[in-house]
Amino acid sequence: MTITAIKTLRLDEFANIIWVVVETDEGLFGLGETFFGASAVEAYIHDWCAPRLLGKNPMHLQDCINQLGDYIGWRGAGVETRAYSALDIALWDLFAKTIKLPLADALGGRSRNAIRTYNTCAGYKYVRNSEGQSVKNWNTGESDGPYEDLEAFLTDAGTLATSLLDDGITAMKIWPFDIAAERSGGLDITTQELRTALKPFEQIRDAVGYEMDIMVEFHSLWSLPMAKRLAQELVPFKTYWHEDPFRLDTPGDLAEYATACKTWICASETLNGTAAFRAYLETGAAGVVMLDLSWCGGVTEARKIAGMAEAYKVPVAPHDCTGPVVYAASCHLSMHLKNALIQESVRAFYTGWYPELAQGIPSVEGGMIKLNQAHGHGIELKEELWSRDDATIRRTELLQ
Repeated sequence: MTITAIKTLRLDEFANIIWVVVETDEGLFGLGETFFGASAVEAYIHDWCAPRLLGKNPMHLQDCINQLGDYIGWRGAGVETRAYSALDIALWDLFAKTIKLPLADALGGRSRNAIRTYNTCAGYKYVRNSEGQSVKNWNTGESDGPYEDLEAFLTDAGTLATSLLDDGITAMKIWPFDIAAERSGGLDITTQELRTALKPFEQIRDAVGYEMDIMVEFHSLWSLPMAKRLAQELVPFKTYWHEDPFRLDTPGDLAEYATACKTWICASETLNGTAAFRAYLETGAAGVVMLDLSWCGGVTEARKIAGMAEAYKVPVAPHDCTGPVVYAASCHLSMHLKNALIQESVRAFYTGWYPELAQGIPSVEGGMIKLNQAHGHGIELKEELWSRDDATIRRTELLQ
């Protein structure tokens, strides 16, 4: 089997996502995906990666990945890493399809057939445009269905928690501190801003008590002193974990943060590769390893990171607040990993715009994620995406 072409797809409506297809001379193909900087990733895939993959045997998966390394760009989760990640996911999808197994089984077999999920309380339009995760991209009030969960946690978090419990979901993630962080550059929060940000936690505990676990997302926005103060303010609510309180330029700072944080520290979807996660684990403060398949180096690197975390006796919780391919591949990884704790999902996504784009979405039943039995990661893009007016398609072929 030989790789004969690399094809990419972007849609203006979903400006942050890029999909990549690895084609072969036997008609099989693999589908990958990454998120943020889609046009830059597209250029890097075709200018750098494609020439190094064309003509290769995709069944020699590690060799293919080895070919992609660049002299620069390997330290962070930048364009290079996102391109490698998308291609790695596609290559694993192709590998699993070739041996006719679901990805979870192709990775070496399952540790479980279902995994608990928590709901990231985003809305239907969250992170759709190029503004990223900033407050101005929250699109609150623009409802396409019953699960406008971002608006809900800001205005009536108790009712939201009740709704999630009705669906069997017993954990939720919210980020009410972001507004103050963006105003002050992460340096300060006023008394009124603090009261407003703590209100959702009060509402959840008043409505459902401790039936609901609450994850707190800080989006790496705070200074270390303010992050420590917020951790202390949250102690009465017995939150499940605190995620990315500040930028992990120096993960060792988490040891200082841990002196104020009375729950698990969770980091970080923004880290890339085993070296960065090693630095996190060596702090002694790691409670949960969160990795994003499309930002950390793909399935290949994620397995290594998870194995390293297992050696430190730390659980793994794959991140997903991006697109349907990463979501499905992450669910497969979670089924495989011995130390997978919980899998992120967004009900406004998997009941909303994911089905607009693809089929084969993993199901959520009673707060647990289950896989279909399709080969690979199971996601197929809808054929009509390739003929949409807002589609940008680029293809690099093996020259005969």
